[in-house]
Amino acid sequence: MTERLDKQIAFLNEADKLKTVLRGTTLCDASRAENSAEHSWHLTLYALVLADQAGPEVDINRVIKMLILHDLVEIDAGDNPIFGDYDAAEMEAQEQIAANRIFGLLPDDLRSIWEEFEAAESPTARFAKSLDRFQPPMQNLASGGGSWTDYNVSEAQIEEKVGRKIAIGAPALWSYARARISSFFAGVGA
Repeated sequence: MTERLDKQIAFLNEADKLKTVLRGTTLCDASRAENSAEHSWHLTLYALVLADQAGPEVDINRVIKMLILHDLVEIDAGDNPIFGDYDAAEMEAQEQIAANRIFGLLPDDLRSIWEEFEAAESPTARFAKSLDRFQPPMQNLASGGGSWTDYNVSEAQIEEKVGRKIAIGAPALWSYARARISSFFAGVGA
Protein backbone atom coordinates (compact mmCIF):
# COMPACT_ATOMS: atom_id res chain seq x y z
CA MET A 1 0.00 0.00 0.00
CA THR A 2 2.68 2.52 1.00
CA GLU A 3 4.90 1.66 -1.96
CA ARG A 4 1.99 2.11 -4.38
CA LEU A 5 1.01 5.40 -2.78
CA ASP A 6 4.65 6.58 -2.88
CA LYS A 7 4.72 5.92 -6.63
CA GLN A 8 1.41 7.68 -7.20
CA ILE A 9 2.57 10.76 -5.27
CA ALA A 10 5.90 10.77 -7.12
CA PHE A 11 3.99 10.75 -10.42
CA LEU A 12 1.70 13.56 -9.27
CA ASN A 13 4.67 15.63 -8.10
CA GLU A 14 6.35 15.08 -11.47
CA ALA A 15 3.15 16.09 -13.28
CA ASP A 16 3.26 19.41 -11.42
CA LYS A 17 6.23 20.32 -13.63
CA LEU A 18 3.81 20.70 -16.55
CA LYS A 19 2.93 24.08 -15.02
CA THR A 20 6.41 25.31 -15.98
CA VAL A 21 6.16 24.43 -19.69
CA LEU A 22 5.16 27.55 -21.61
CA ARG A 23 3.20 27.28 -24.84
CA GLY A 24 3.12 29.51 -27.90
CA THR A 25 -0.56 30.33 -27.38
CA THR A 26 -1.52 33.19 -25.11
CA LEU A 27 -4.40 33.31 -22.69
CA CYS A 28 -7.64 34.67 -24.17
CA ASP A 29 -6.90 38.09 -22.68
CA ALA A 30 -3.41 38.04 -24.31
CA SER A 31 -1.83 38.90 -20.95
CA ARG A 32 0.74 36.08 -21.10
CA ALA A 33 1.54 32.71 -22.62
CA GLU A 34 -0.42 29.83 -21.21
CA ASN A 35 1.40 26.88 -19.70
CA SER A 36 0.78 23.29 -20.71
CA ALA A 37 -1.03 22.42 -17.48
CA GLU A 38 -3.47 25.28 -18.06
CA HIS A 39 -3.95 24.07 -21.64
CA SER A 40 -4.72 20.53 -20.46
CA TRP A 41 -7.19 21.77 -17.86
CA HIS A 42 -8.87 24.06 -20.38
CA LEU A 43 -9.21 21.18 -22.85
CA THR A 44 -10.95 19.01 -20.26
CA LEU A 45 -13.42 21.85 -19.77
CA TYR A 46 -13.85 22.04 -23.56
CA ALA A 47 -14.68 18.32 -23.54
CA LEU A 48 -17.31 18.75 -20.84
CA VAL A 49 -18.92 21.79 -22.45
CA LEU A 50 -18.70 20.60 -26.06
CA ALA A 51 -19.64 16.96 -25.45
CA ASP A 52 -22.74 17.54 -27.58
CA GLN A 53 -20.41 17.94 -30.58
CA ALA A 54 -19.11 14.37 -30.22
CA GLY A 55 -20.50 11.43 -32.12
CA PRO A 56 -22.50 8.77 -30.27
CA GLU A 57 -19.53 6.39 -30.25
CA VAL A 58 -17.31 8.87 -28.34
CA ASP A 59 -16.66 8.19 -24.66
CA ILE A 60 -16.40 11.68 -23.13
CA ASN A 61 -14.97 10.36 -19.86
CA ARG A 62 -12.13 8.77 -21.81
CA VAL A 63 -11.69 11.99 -23.84
CA ILE A 64 -11.21 13.86 -20.55
CA LYS A 65 -8.60 11.32 -19.43
CA MET A 66 -6.77 11.69 -22.75
CA LEU A 67 -6.79 15.46 -22.58
CA ILE A 68 -5.51 15.66 -19.02
CA LEU A 69 -2.65 13.26 -19.88
CA HIS A 70 -1.81 14.18 -23.48
CA ASP A 71 0.84 16.84 -22.82
CA LEU A 72 2.61 15.28 -19.81
CA VAL A 73 5.47 14.31 -22.12
CA GLU A 74 6.17 18.02 -22.57
CA ILE A 75 7.75 17.98 -19.11
CA ASP A 76 10.79 16.41 -20.80
CA ALA A 77 10.21 17.08 -24.51
CA GLY A 78 8.94 20.68 -24.27
CA ASP A 79 6.13 22.21 -26.29
CA ASN A 80 6.45 22.52 -30.04
CA PRO A 81 4.00 25.09 -31.36
CA ILE A 82 2.12 23.76 -34.37
CA PHE A 83 3.34 26.66 -36.51
CA GLY A 84 6.87 26.53 -35.12
CA ASP A 85 9.96 25.20 -36.87
CA TYR A 86 10.90 21.74 -35.59
CA ASP A 87 11.65 18.23 -36.80
CA ALA A 88 8.45 16.20 -36.29
CA ALA A 89 10.26 12.84 -36.22
CA GLU A 90 12.73 14.09 -33.62
CA MET A 91 9.87 15.51 -31.55
CA GLU A 92 8.02 12.18 -31.67
CA ALA A 93 11.17 10.32 -30.58
CA GLN A 94 11.66 12.71 -27.66
CA GLU A 95 8.04 12.31 -26.64
CA GLN A 96 8.34 8.50 -26.64
CA ILE A 97 11.39 8.70 -24.37
CA ALA A 98 9.52 11.12 -22.12
CA ALA A 99 6.49 8.81 -22.03
CA ASN A 100 8.71 5.89 -20.98
CA ARG A 101 10.09 7.88 -18.07
CA ILE A 102 7.00 9.76 -16.90
CA PHE A 103 4.41 7.01 -17.23
CA GLY A 104 6.99 4.55 -15.86
CA LEU A 105 6.77 6.37 -12.51
CA LEU A 106 3.18 5.24 -12.04
CA PRO A 107 2.10 1.72 -11.07
CA ASP A 108 -1.09 2.10 -13.16
CA ASP A 109 -1.27 1.94 -16.94
CA LEU A 110 -2.08 5.46 -18.03
CA ARG A 111 0.30 5.25 -20.95
CA SER A 112 -2.21 3.26 -23.01
CA ILE A 113 -4.61 6.21 -22.78
CA TRP A 114 -1.84 8.56 -23.98
CA GLU A 115 -0.95 6.16 -26.82
CA GLU A 116 -4.59 5.94 -27.92
CA PHE A 117 -4.72 9.75 -28.06
CA GLU A 118 -1.48 9.92 -30.05
CA ALA A 119 -2.63 7.29 -32.57
CA ALA A 120 -5.97 9.08 -33.08
CA GLU A 121 -7.56 5.94 -34.51
CA SER A 122 -10.61 5.54 -32.27
CA PRO A 123 -13.58 7.93 -32.50
CA THR A 124 -12.85 8.97 -28.91
CA ALA A 125 -9.22 9.81 -29.69
CA ARG A 126 -10.16 11.64 -32.89
CA PHE A 127 -12.59 13.82 -30.96
CA ALA A 128 -9.98 14.48 -28.26
CA LYS A 129 -7.41 15.44 -30.95
CA SER A 130 -9.99 17.71 -32.58
CA LEU A 131 -10.50 19.56 -29.30
CA ASP A 132 -6.73 19.85 -28.86
CA ARG A 133 -6.56 21.57 -32.26
CA PHE A 134 -9.75 23.61 -31.77
CA GLN A 135 -8.86 25.31 -28.49
CA PRO A 136 -5.76 27.28 -29.62
CA PRO A 137 -7.55 28.99 -32.55
CA MET A 138 -10.38 29.97 -30.20
CA GLN A 139 -7.80 31.55 -27.89
CA ASN A 140 -6.01 33.23 -30.80
CA LEU A 141 -9.31 34.70 -31.96
CA ALA A 142 -10.13 35.92 -28.44
CA SER A 143 -6.69 37.51 -28.06
CA GLY A 144 -6.71 39.36 -31.38
CA GLY A 145 -4.43 36.98 -33.26
CA GLY A 146 -2.11 35.74 -30.54
CA SER A 147 0.44 33.26 -31.81
CA TRP A 148 -0.79 33.63 -35.41
CA THR A 149 0.74 37.09 -35.37
CA ASP A 150 3.90 35.87 -33.60
CA TYR A 151 4.44 33.10 -36.18
CA ASN A 152 3.15 35.08 -39.18
CA VAL A 153 0.52 32.43 -39.88
CA SER A 154 -1.80 32.59 -42.87
CA GLU A 155 -5.37 31.41 -43.10
CA ALA A 156 -4.26 28.68 -45.51
CA GLN A 157 -1.72 27.39 -42.98
CA ILE A 158 -4.41 27.16 -40.33
CA GLU A 159 -6.65 25.27 -42.75
CA GLU A 160 -3.85 22.82 -43.56
CA LYS A 161 -2.31 22.21 -40.13
CA VAL A 162 -5.32 22.60 -37.88
CA GLY A 163 -8.53 22.51 -39.91
CA ARG A 164 -8.22 18.99 -41.23
CA LYS A 165 -7.46 17.62 -37.78
CA ILE A 166 -10.47 19.35 -36.24
CA ALA A 167 -12.77 18.28 -39.08
CA ILE A 168 -11.89 14.59 -38.67
CA GLY A 169 -13.32 14.33 -35.16
CA ALA A 170 -15.58 17.37 -34.89
CA PRO A 171 -16.72 18.67 -38.28
CA ALA A 172 -19.24 21.14 -36.84
CA LEU A 173 -16.51 22.68 -34.69
CA TRP A 174 -14.33 23.14 -37.76
CA SER A 175 -17.19 24.84 -39.61
CA TYR A 176 -17.64 27.16 -36.65
CA ALA A 177 -13.90 27.90 -36.39
CA ARG A 178 -13.36 28.31 -40.13
CA ALA A 179 -16.05 30.99 -40.39
CA ARG A 180 -14.52 32.97 -37.54
CA ILE A 181 -10.97 32.50 -38.78
CA SER A 182 -11.98 33.72 -42.25
CA SER A 183 -13.65 36.78 -40.73
CA PHE A 184 -10.54 37.48 -38.66
CA PHE A 185 -8.22 37.31 -41.67
CA ALA A 186 -10.63 39.38 -43.78
CA GLY A 187 -10.47 42.05 -41.08
CA VAL A 188 -6.66 41.92 -40.85
CA GLY A 189 -6.32 42.48 -44.59
CA ALA A 190 -8.88 45.28 -44.68
